[in-house]
Amino acid sequence: MKGQVGIKIGFRCNAMYRVSKASYGFELTFGGSISLDEMKQWRVEAVRALVGAPDSFGVLIDMRTLKGDQLDSETQEAIVEGIELFKRSGMLRSCIILDSVQTTASYKRRARESRTHFFERYINASVDPRWRVKALEWIEKQKDPY
Repeated sequence: MKGQVGIKIGFRCNAMYRVSKASYGFELTFGGSISLDEMKQWRVEAVRALVGAPDSFGVLIDMRTLKGDQLDSETQEAIVEGIELFKRSGMLRSCIILDSVQTTASYKRRARESRTHFFERYINASVDPRWRVKALEWIEKQKDPY
């Protein structure tokens, strides 16, 4: 992506996480099966990546290959806490990209319950080939992808 500088944070056979700086803010990628210790390390690296961040920015969170059904509740909570770190640091809008109808519906329900649906959107990439375009339209122009 134009204007994007990648910072590979961690990678191993079963798991991957990455923070990339982009023209709109940040792109976070989670894949495979990530342990709680790996999420704690990701959070440390995310704090480093946020140093010098603009006052306001957007975040695209790509979770298409994350094996969420294999994450324990503490690891899931660590992801939520990490995303909250970006919110406190100036994130105005975010879009989470998932890969199943059930997972997308579950995240949307949690967003309504936690009231994050005001600034966060969810797109199921398995049924929407324009997921990246729609995500960036939400992040950069506040055009709702729904």
